[in-house]
Amino acid sequence: MNPAPDAARCADLIWAARLAGHTLDAEATLGTPDLTTAYAIQRALLALRLAAGERVVGWKLGYTSEVMRRQMGIDRPNIGPLTDWMLLGSGDAVNDRLVQPRVEPEIGLRLKTALDARHAPVDRHSVAAAVEGAYACLEVVHSTWTGYRFNLEQNTADNSSAGQVVIGPRLPVTDLMALDTVTVGLSDGDHTLGQGVGSDADGHPLDAVARLARELAANGQRLEAGDWVITGGLTAACALEAGGRLSGVFSAGGEWSVEVSVLRR
Repeated sequence: MNPAPDAARCADLIWAARLAGHTLDAEATLGTPDLTTAYAIQRALLALRLAAGERVVGWKLGYTSEVMRRQMGIDRPNIGPLTDWMLLGSGDAVNDRLVQPRVEPEIGLRLKTALDARHAPVDRHSVAAAVEGAYACLEVVHSTWTGYRFNLEQNTADNSSAGQVVIGPRLPVTDLMALDTVTVGLSDGDHTLGQGVGSDADGHPLDAVARLARELAANGQRLEAGDWVITGGLTAACALEAGGRLSGVFSAGGEWSVEVSVLRR
């Protein structure tokens, strides 16, 4: 079978479900594609977003932490593009199209210069030199697949469950190399729902971005100046119920802390 028409058909089904606020059975919709086909579906889905007027503003890294891989039964990370439609400010409400949203606190990085692993090796030091700042973020994941029942390939085709991203305050770090020591707690206001640390993201958030740069280079792409990169959930993902509010508090050594929150009407 020619994979291109099949990828386009699958992307059409995913996009229609997302627009309508419906979910689908992953196995009945996709079967089990290989990872190459899954990324082809993801690219076709992005093409539909771009045709609808959205623009790419960065990338998400999925399953960089053991806690997220264990929660979802996924054995390795994946990636997916972010668009401007997905971006929210702290305290905003998620879009009604996200019918089964879950929230993960993440360290977000914004690039001040492009990062191209096709032309030079990329490691945490070159990533640090390319980064404008680190930010407290909440990823609001939303799976097209009913009940979050999927495998790695099905999740990758669905853009790694990318829903929306809350961009919170800039973290007042003086040394990006210390991002692995930043702690985070996810709270509903009454209870702490999860706790993590920056090193949970691929060992170091800068290493996570370096891996992303290398993966993009393998497909003839690069990270662009101004791109946002969210480096992966640092706690298990928690459901955001109607009328609810979840917050992430990011801290370092008791010297500072910043909070970011998201609502669901």
